[in-house]
Amino acid sequence: MSTPLRLGIAGLGTVGTGVVKIVRQKANLLAARTGRPIEITAVSARTRDKDRGVTLSSYAWEDDPVALATRDDVDVFVELMGGSDGPAKAATEAAIGAGKHVVTANKAMLAMHGNTLAQAAEAADVALRFEAAVAGGIPVIKALTEGLAGNDITRVMGVMNGTCNYILTRMQSAGLPYEDVFEEANQLGYLEADPQLDVGGIDAGHKLALLSAIAFGTRVDFDGVELEGIGQITIADINHAADMGFRIKLLGVAQMTGRGLEQRMSPCLVPKNSPLGQLEGGTNMVVIEGDQVEQIVMRGPGAGMGPTASAVMGDVTDIARGFRVSTFGVPANQLEAAAPARAVTPAPYYLRMSLDDKPGALAKVATVLGKAGVSIDRMRQYRHDDSTAPVLIVTHKTTRAALDEALDEMTRLDVMATQPVALRIESV
Repeated sequence: MSTPLRLGIAGLGTVGTGVVKIVRQKANLLAARTGRPIEITAVSARTRDKDRGVTLSSYAWEDDPVALATRDDVDVFVELMGGSDGPAKAATEAAIGAGKHVVTANKAMLAMHGNTLAQAAEAADVALRFEAAVAGGIPVIKALTEGLAGNDITRVMGVMNGTCNYILTRMQSAGLPYEDVFEEANQLGYLEADPQLDVGGIDAGHKLALLSAIAFGTRVDFDGVELEGIGQITIADINHAADMGFRIKLLGVAQMTGRGLEQRMSPCLVPKNSPLGQLEGGTNMVVIEGDQVEQIVMRGPGAGMGPTASAVMGDVTDIARGFRVSTFGVPANQLEAAAPARAVTPAPYYLRMSLDDKPGALAKVATVLGKAGVSIDRMRQYRHDDSTAPVLIVTHKTTRAALDEALDEMTRLDVMATQPVALRIESV
């Protein structure tokens, strides 16, 4: 009988418990697919006596995840604690130093320290795998590093935070304001302990930075991601977009240009009949464009016990088979530092503002846009019952720099009742 692959699992929350269940329930299937048994030998978590719905008595217990990571009877350290630093990083470094393979779902840690950890893992000749860190159950890391290895990737984009997609689609379907749906998501347990990680785009930005590194052969650069959350989106924006045939999504886009690497995570309008426009609830979607495959679309659950544990086990089974690939698809010491570049590709923009209801207000706005070289495609003023007039403008294609020049000048006008909101209309 082949030697078992022995796992040490640090973190026994939703995902860790899911991994325990798969290893137990799918033992025969896993052995058949990898040619060797996969078993758990030791675990670690903050609370030992918590009822997790699975029996852990057959596994050794370590209070300290670093001790778990360096045990002699652990071949693969499975890090499911979370957090960019602290115990997760210390234990991961200890595991690599002890010659253990590492499988993690920790996007924050990799977004901040992925370059250093990848170099350490490859120097130690161990695997560092992180399929579960991006888009839950969707095998997007495997697609980029393996299935699409013969492509020059031209663009990666997608909806990578299920909570934000839930909030935006719930606003659309129920006609509820952002504040109400935010509280609903919080009561359902969808939000992180720090909600800004979700609604501020930070969580999704971590994922985009990891995908960019693989797609374009660059060092992970989370600081180069332009971040804008969904907190400014109103039910009026949702309805205006629908009237024009669009949906609003928190959309991540990364592409390499002659100026450098563009990475942006921001709310955008997308055609409602496109795959991204039809994406509902907490589901994730990643769109990859390459010079050979043109465009592929991957859709699936972005979180949850089963989907994320499934992604963890995909990495574990590759290690069990002896399959090895560099952490980010090419050797870490060959990854290049890409210059961060702000998006200059022209696109139409949606503008929403409220103006003082007095003669000449619209003309002043149109003049400012014209002076900045921003052409108006459509403009609509909505009925109102007070002294301010809601106005919607859709521009022809323009650069963000030109638009920002106009927006800055608008703030100095004496007719602006609110600050304008600008959302890119993305081609997909």
